[in-house]
Amino acid sequence: MPLHYQSCTFRYGRSSRPVLDRLDIAFSPGHTVLLGPNGAGKSTLLALGAGAALPQSGSVLYGRLDSAGRKQSRSYRGKISWLPQHPGFLPGLTCREHVAYVGWLKGMRESAAWNAAPEAIERVGLTEKINSKVKNLSGGQRQRIAIAQALVHDAELLLLDEPTVGLDPHQRRRFLDLLISLRGSVHVIVSTHDIGDLDEAFDEVVVLEAGKPRFRGTVEIFADHAAPDCAAGRRLESAYASLLEAAE
Repeated sequence: MPLHYQSCTFRYGRSSRPVLDRLDIAFSPGHTVLLGPNGAGKSTLLALGAGAALPQSGSVLYGRLDSAGRKQSRSYRGKISWLPQHPGFLPGLTCREHVAYVGWLKGMRESAAWNAAPEAIERVGLTEKINSKVKNLSGGQRQRIAIAQALVHDAELLLLDEPTVGLDPHQRRRFLDLLISLRGSVHVIVSTHDIGDLDEAFDEVVVLEAGKPRFRGTVEIFADHAAPDCAAGRRLESAYASLLEAAE
């Protein structure tokens, strides 16, 4: 996946400390999970990757497209779909209308977006709610509609920020199955604190701490950082804790 952050610096406010400071990282093709403590810069990194925010210096590239390029920004955003941590909704619309509207905002023709919305909604398991108003959905159902709107326009890259927040265990299982079904067709970067099932859905792990990559490697190499005496089912949690402790 040619998503590349080149010497990328971003801060909120002129006098604040940079959240990302001269960050250089090129994400690999496939499915990457982005881990890190609160405040590590994960959400900022994904917002920059989506073109929703622009770096104060450096650049974010998708292939040859620059997120800040005046003539390239529309093409850039058309190839990338972003689910922010706190997605906005239009509660008066039905689920189909809402997902189709997001597709239209992404550059789809109105009829194409309308026709594509049911499949996106089906993929998140909410076909029975397709004509229900968004305002009548539960929190978990709204999160699934947010995932559907990220899928509707056939983006090449999905950037998902804490997509399992508000999902019950069954819904989370369905989300993981959805990620697995996207292998080979869509690149994915997911920021999450849920790391118990990384080996099923992801190829690579990136650990971000204080705006810097502290680890990058396959899930297998990541798991090798676990404490020798940890329980077999807790290796990934142990590896994550060990890496953060080493960074302190």
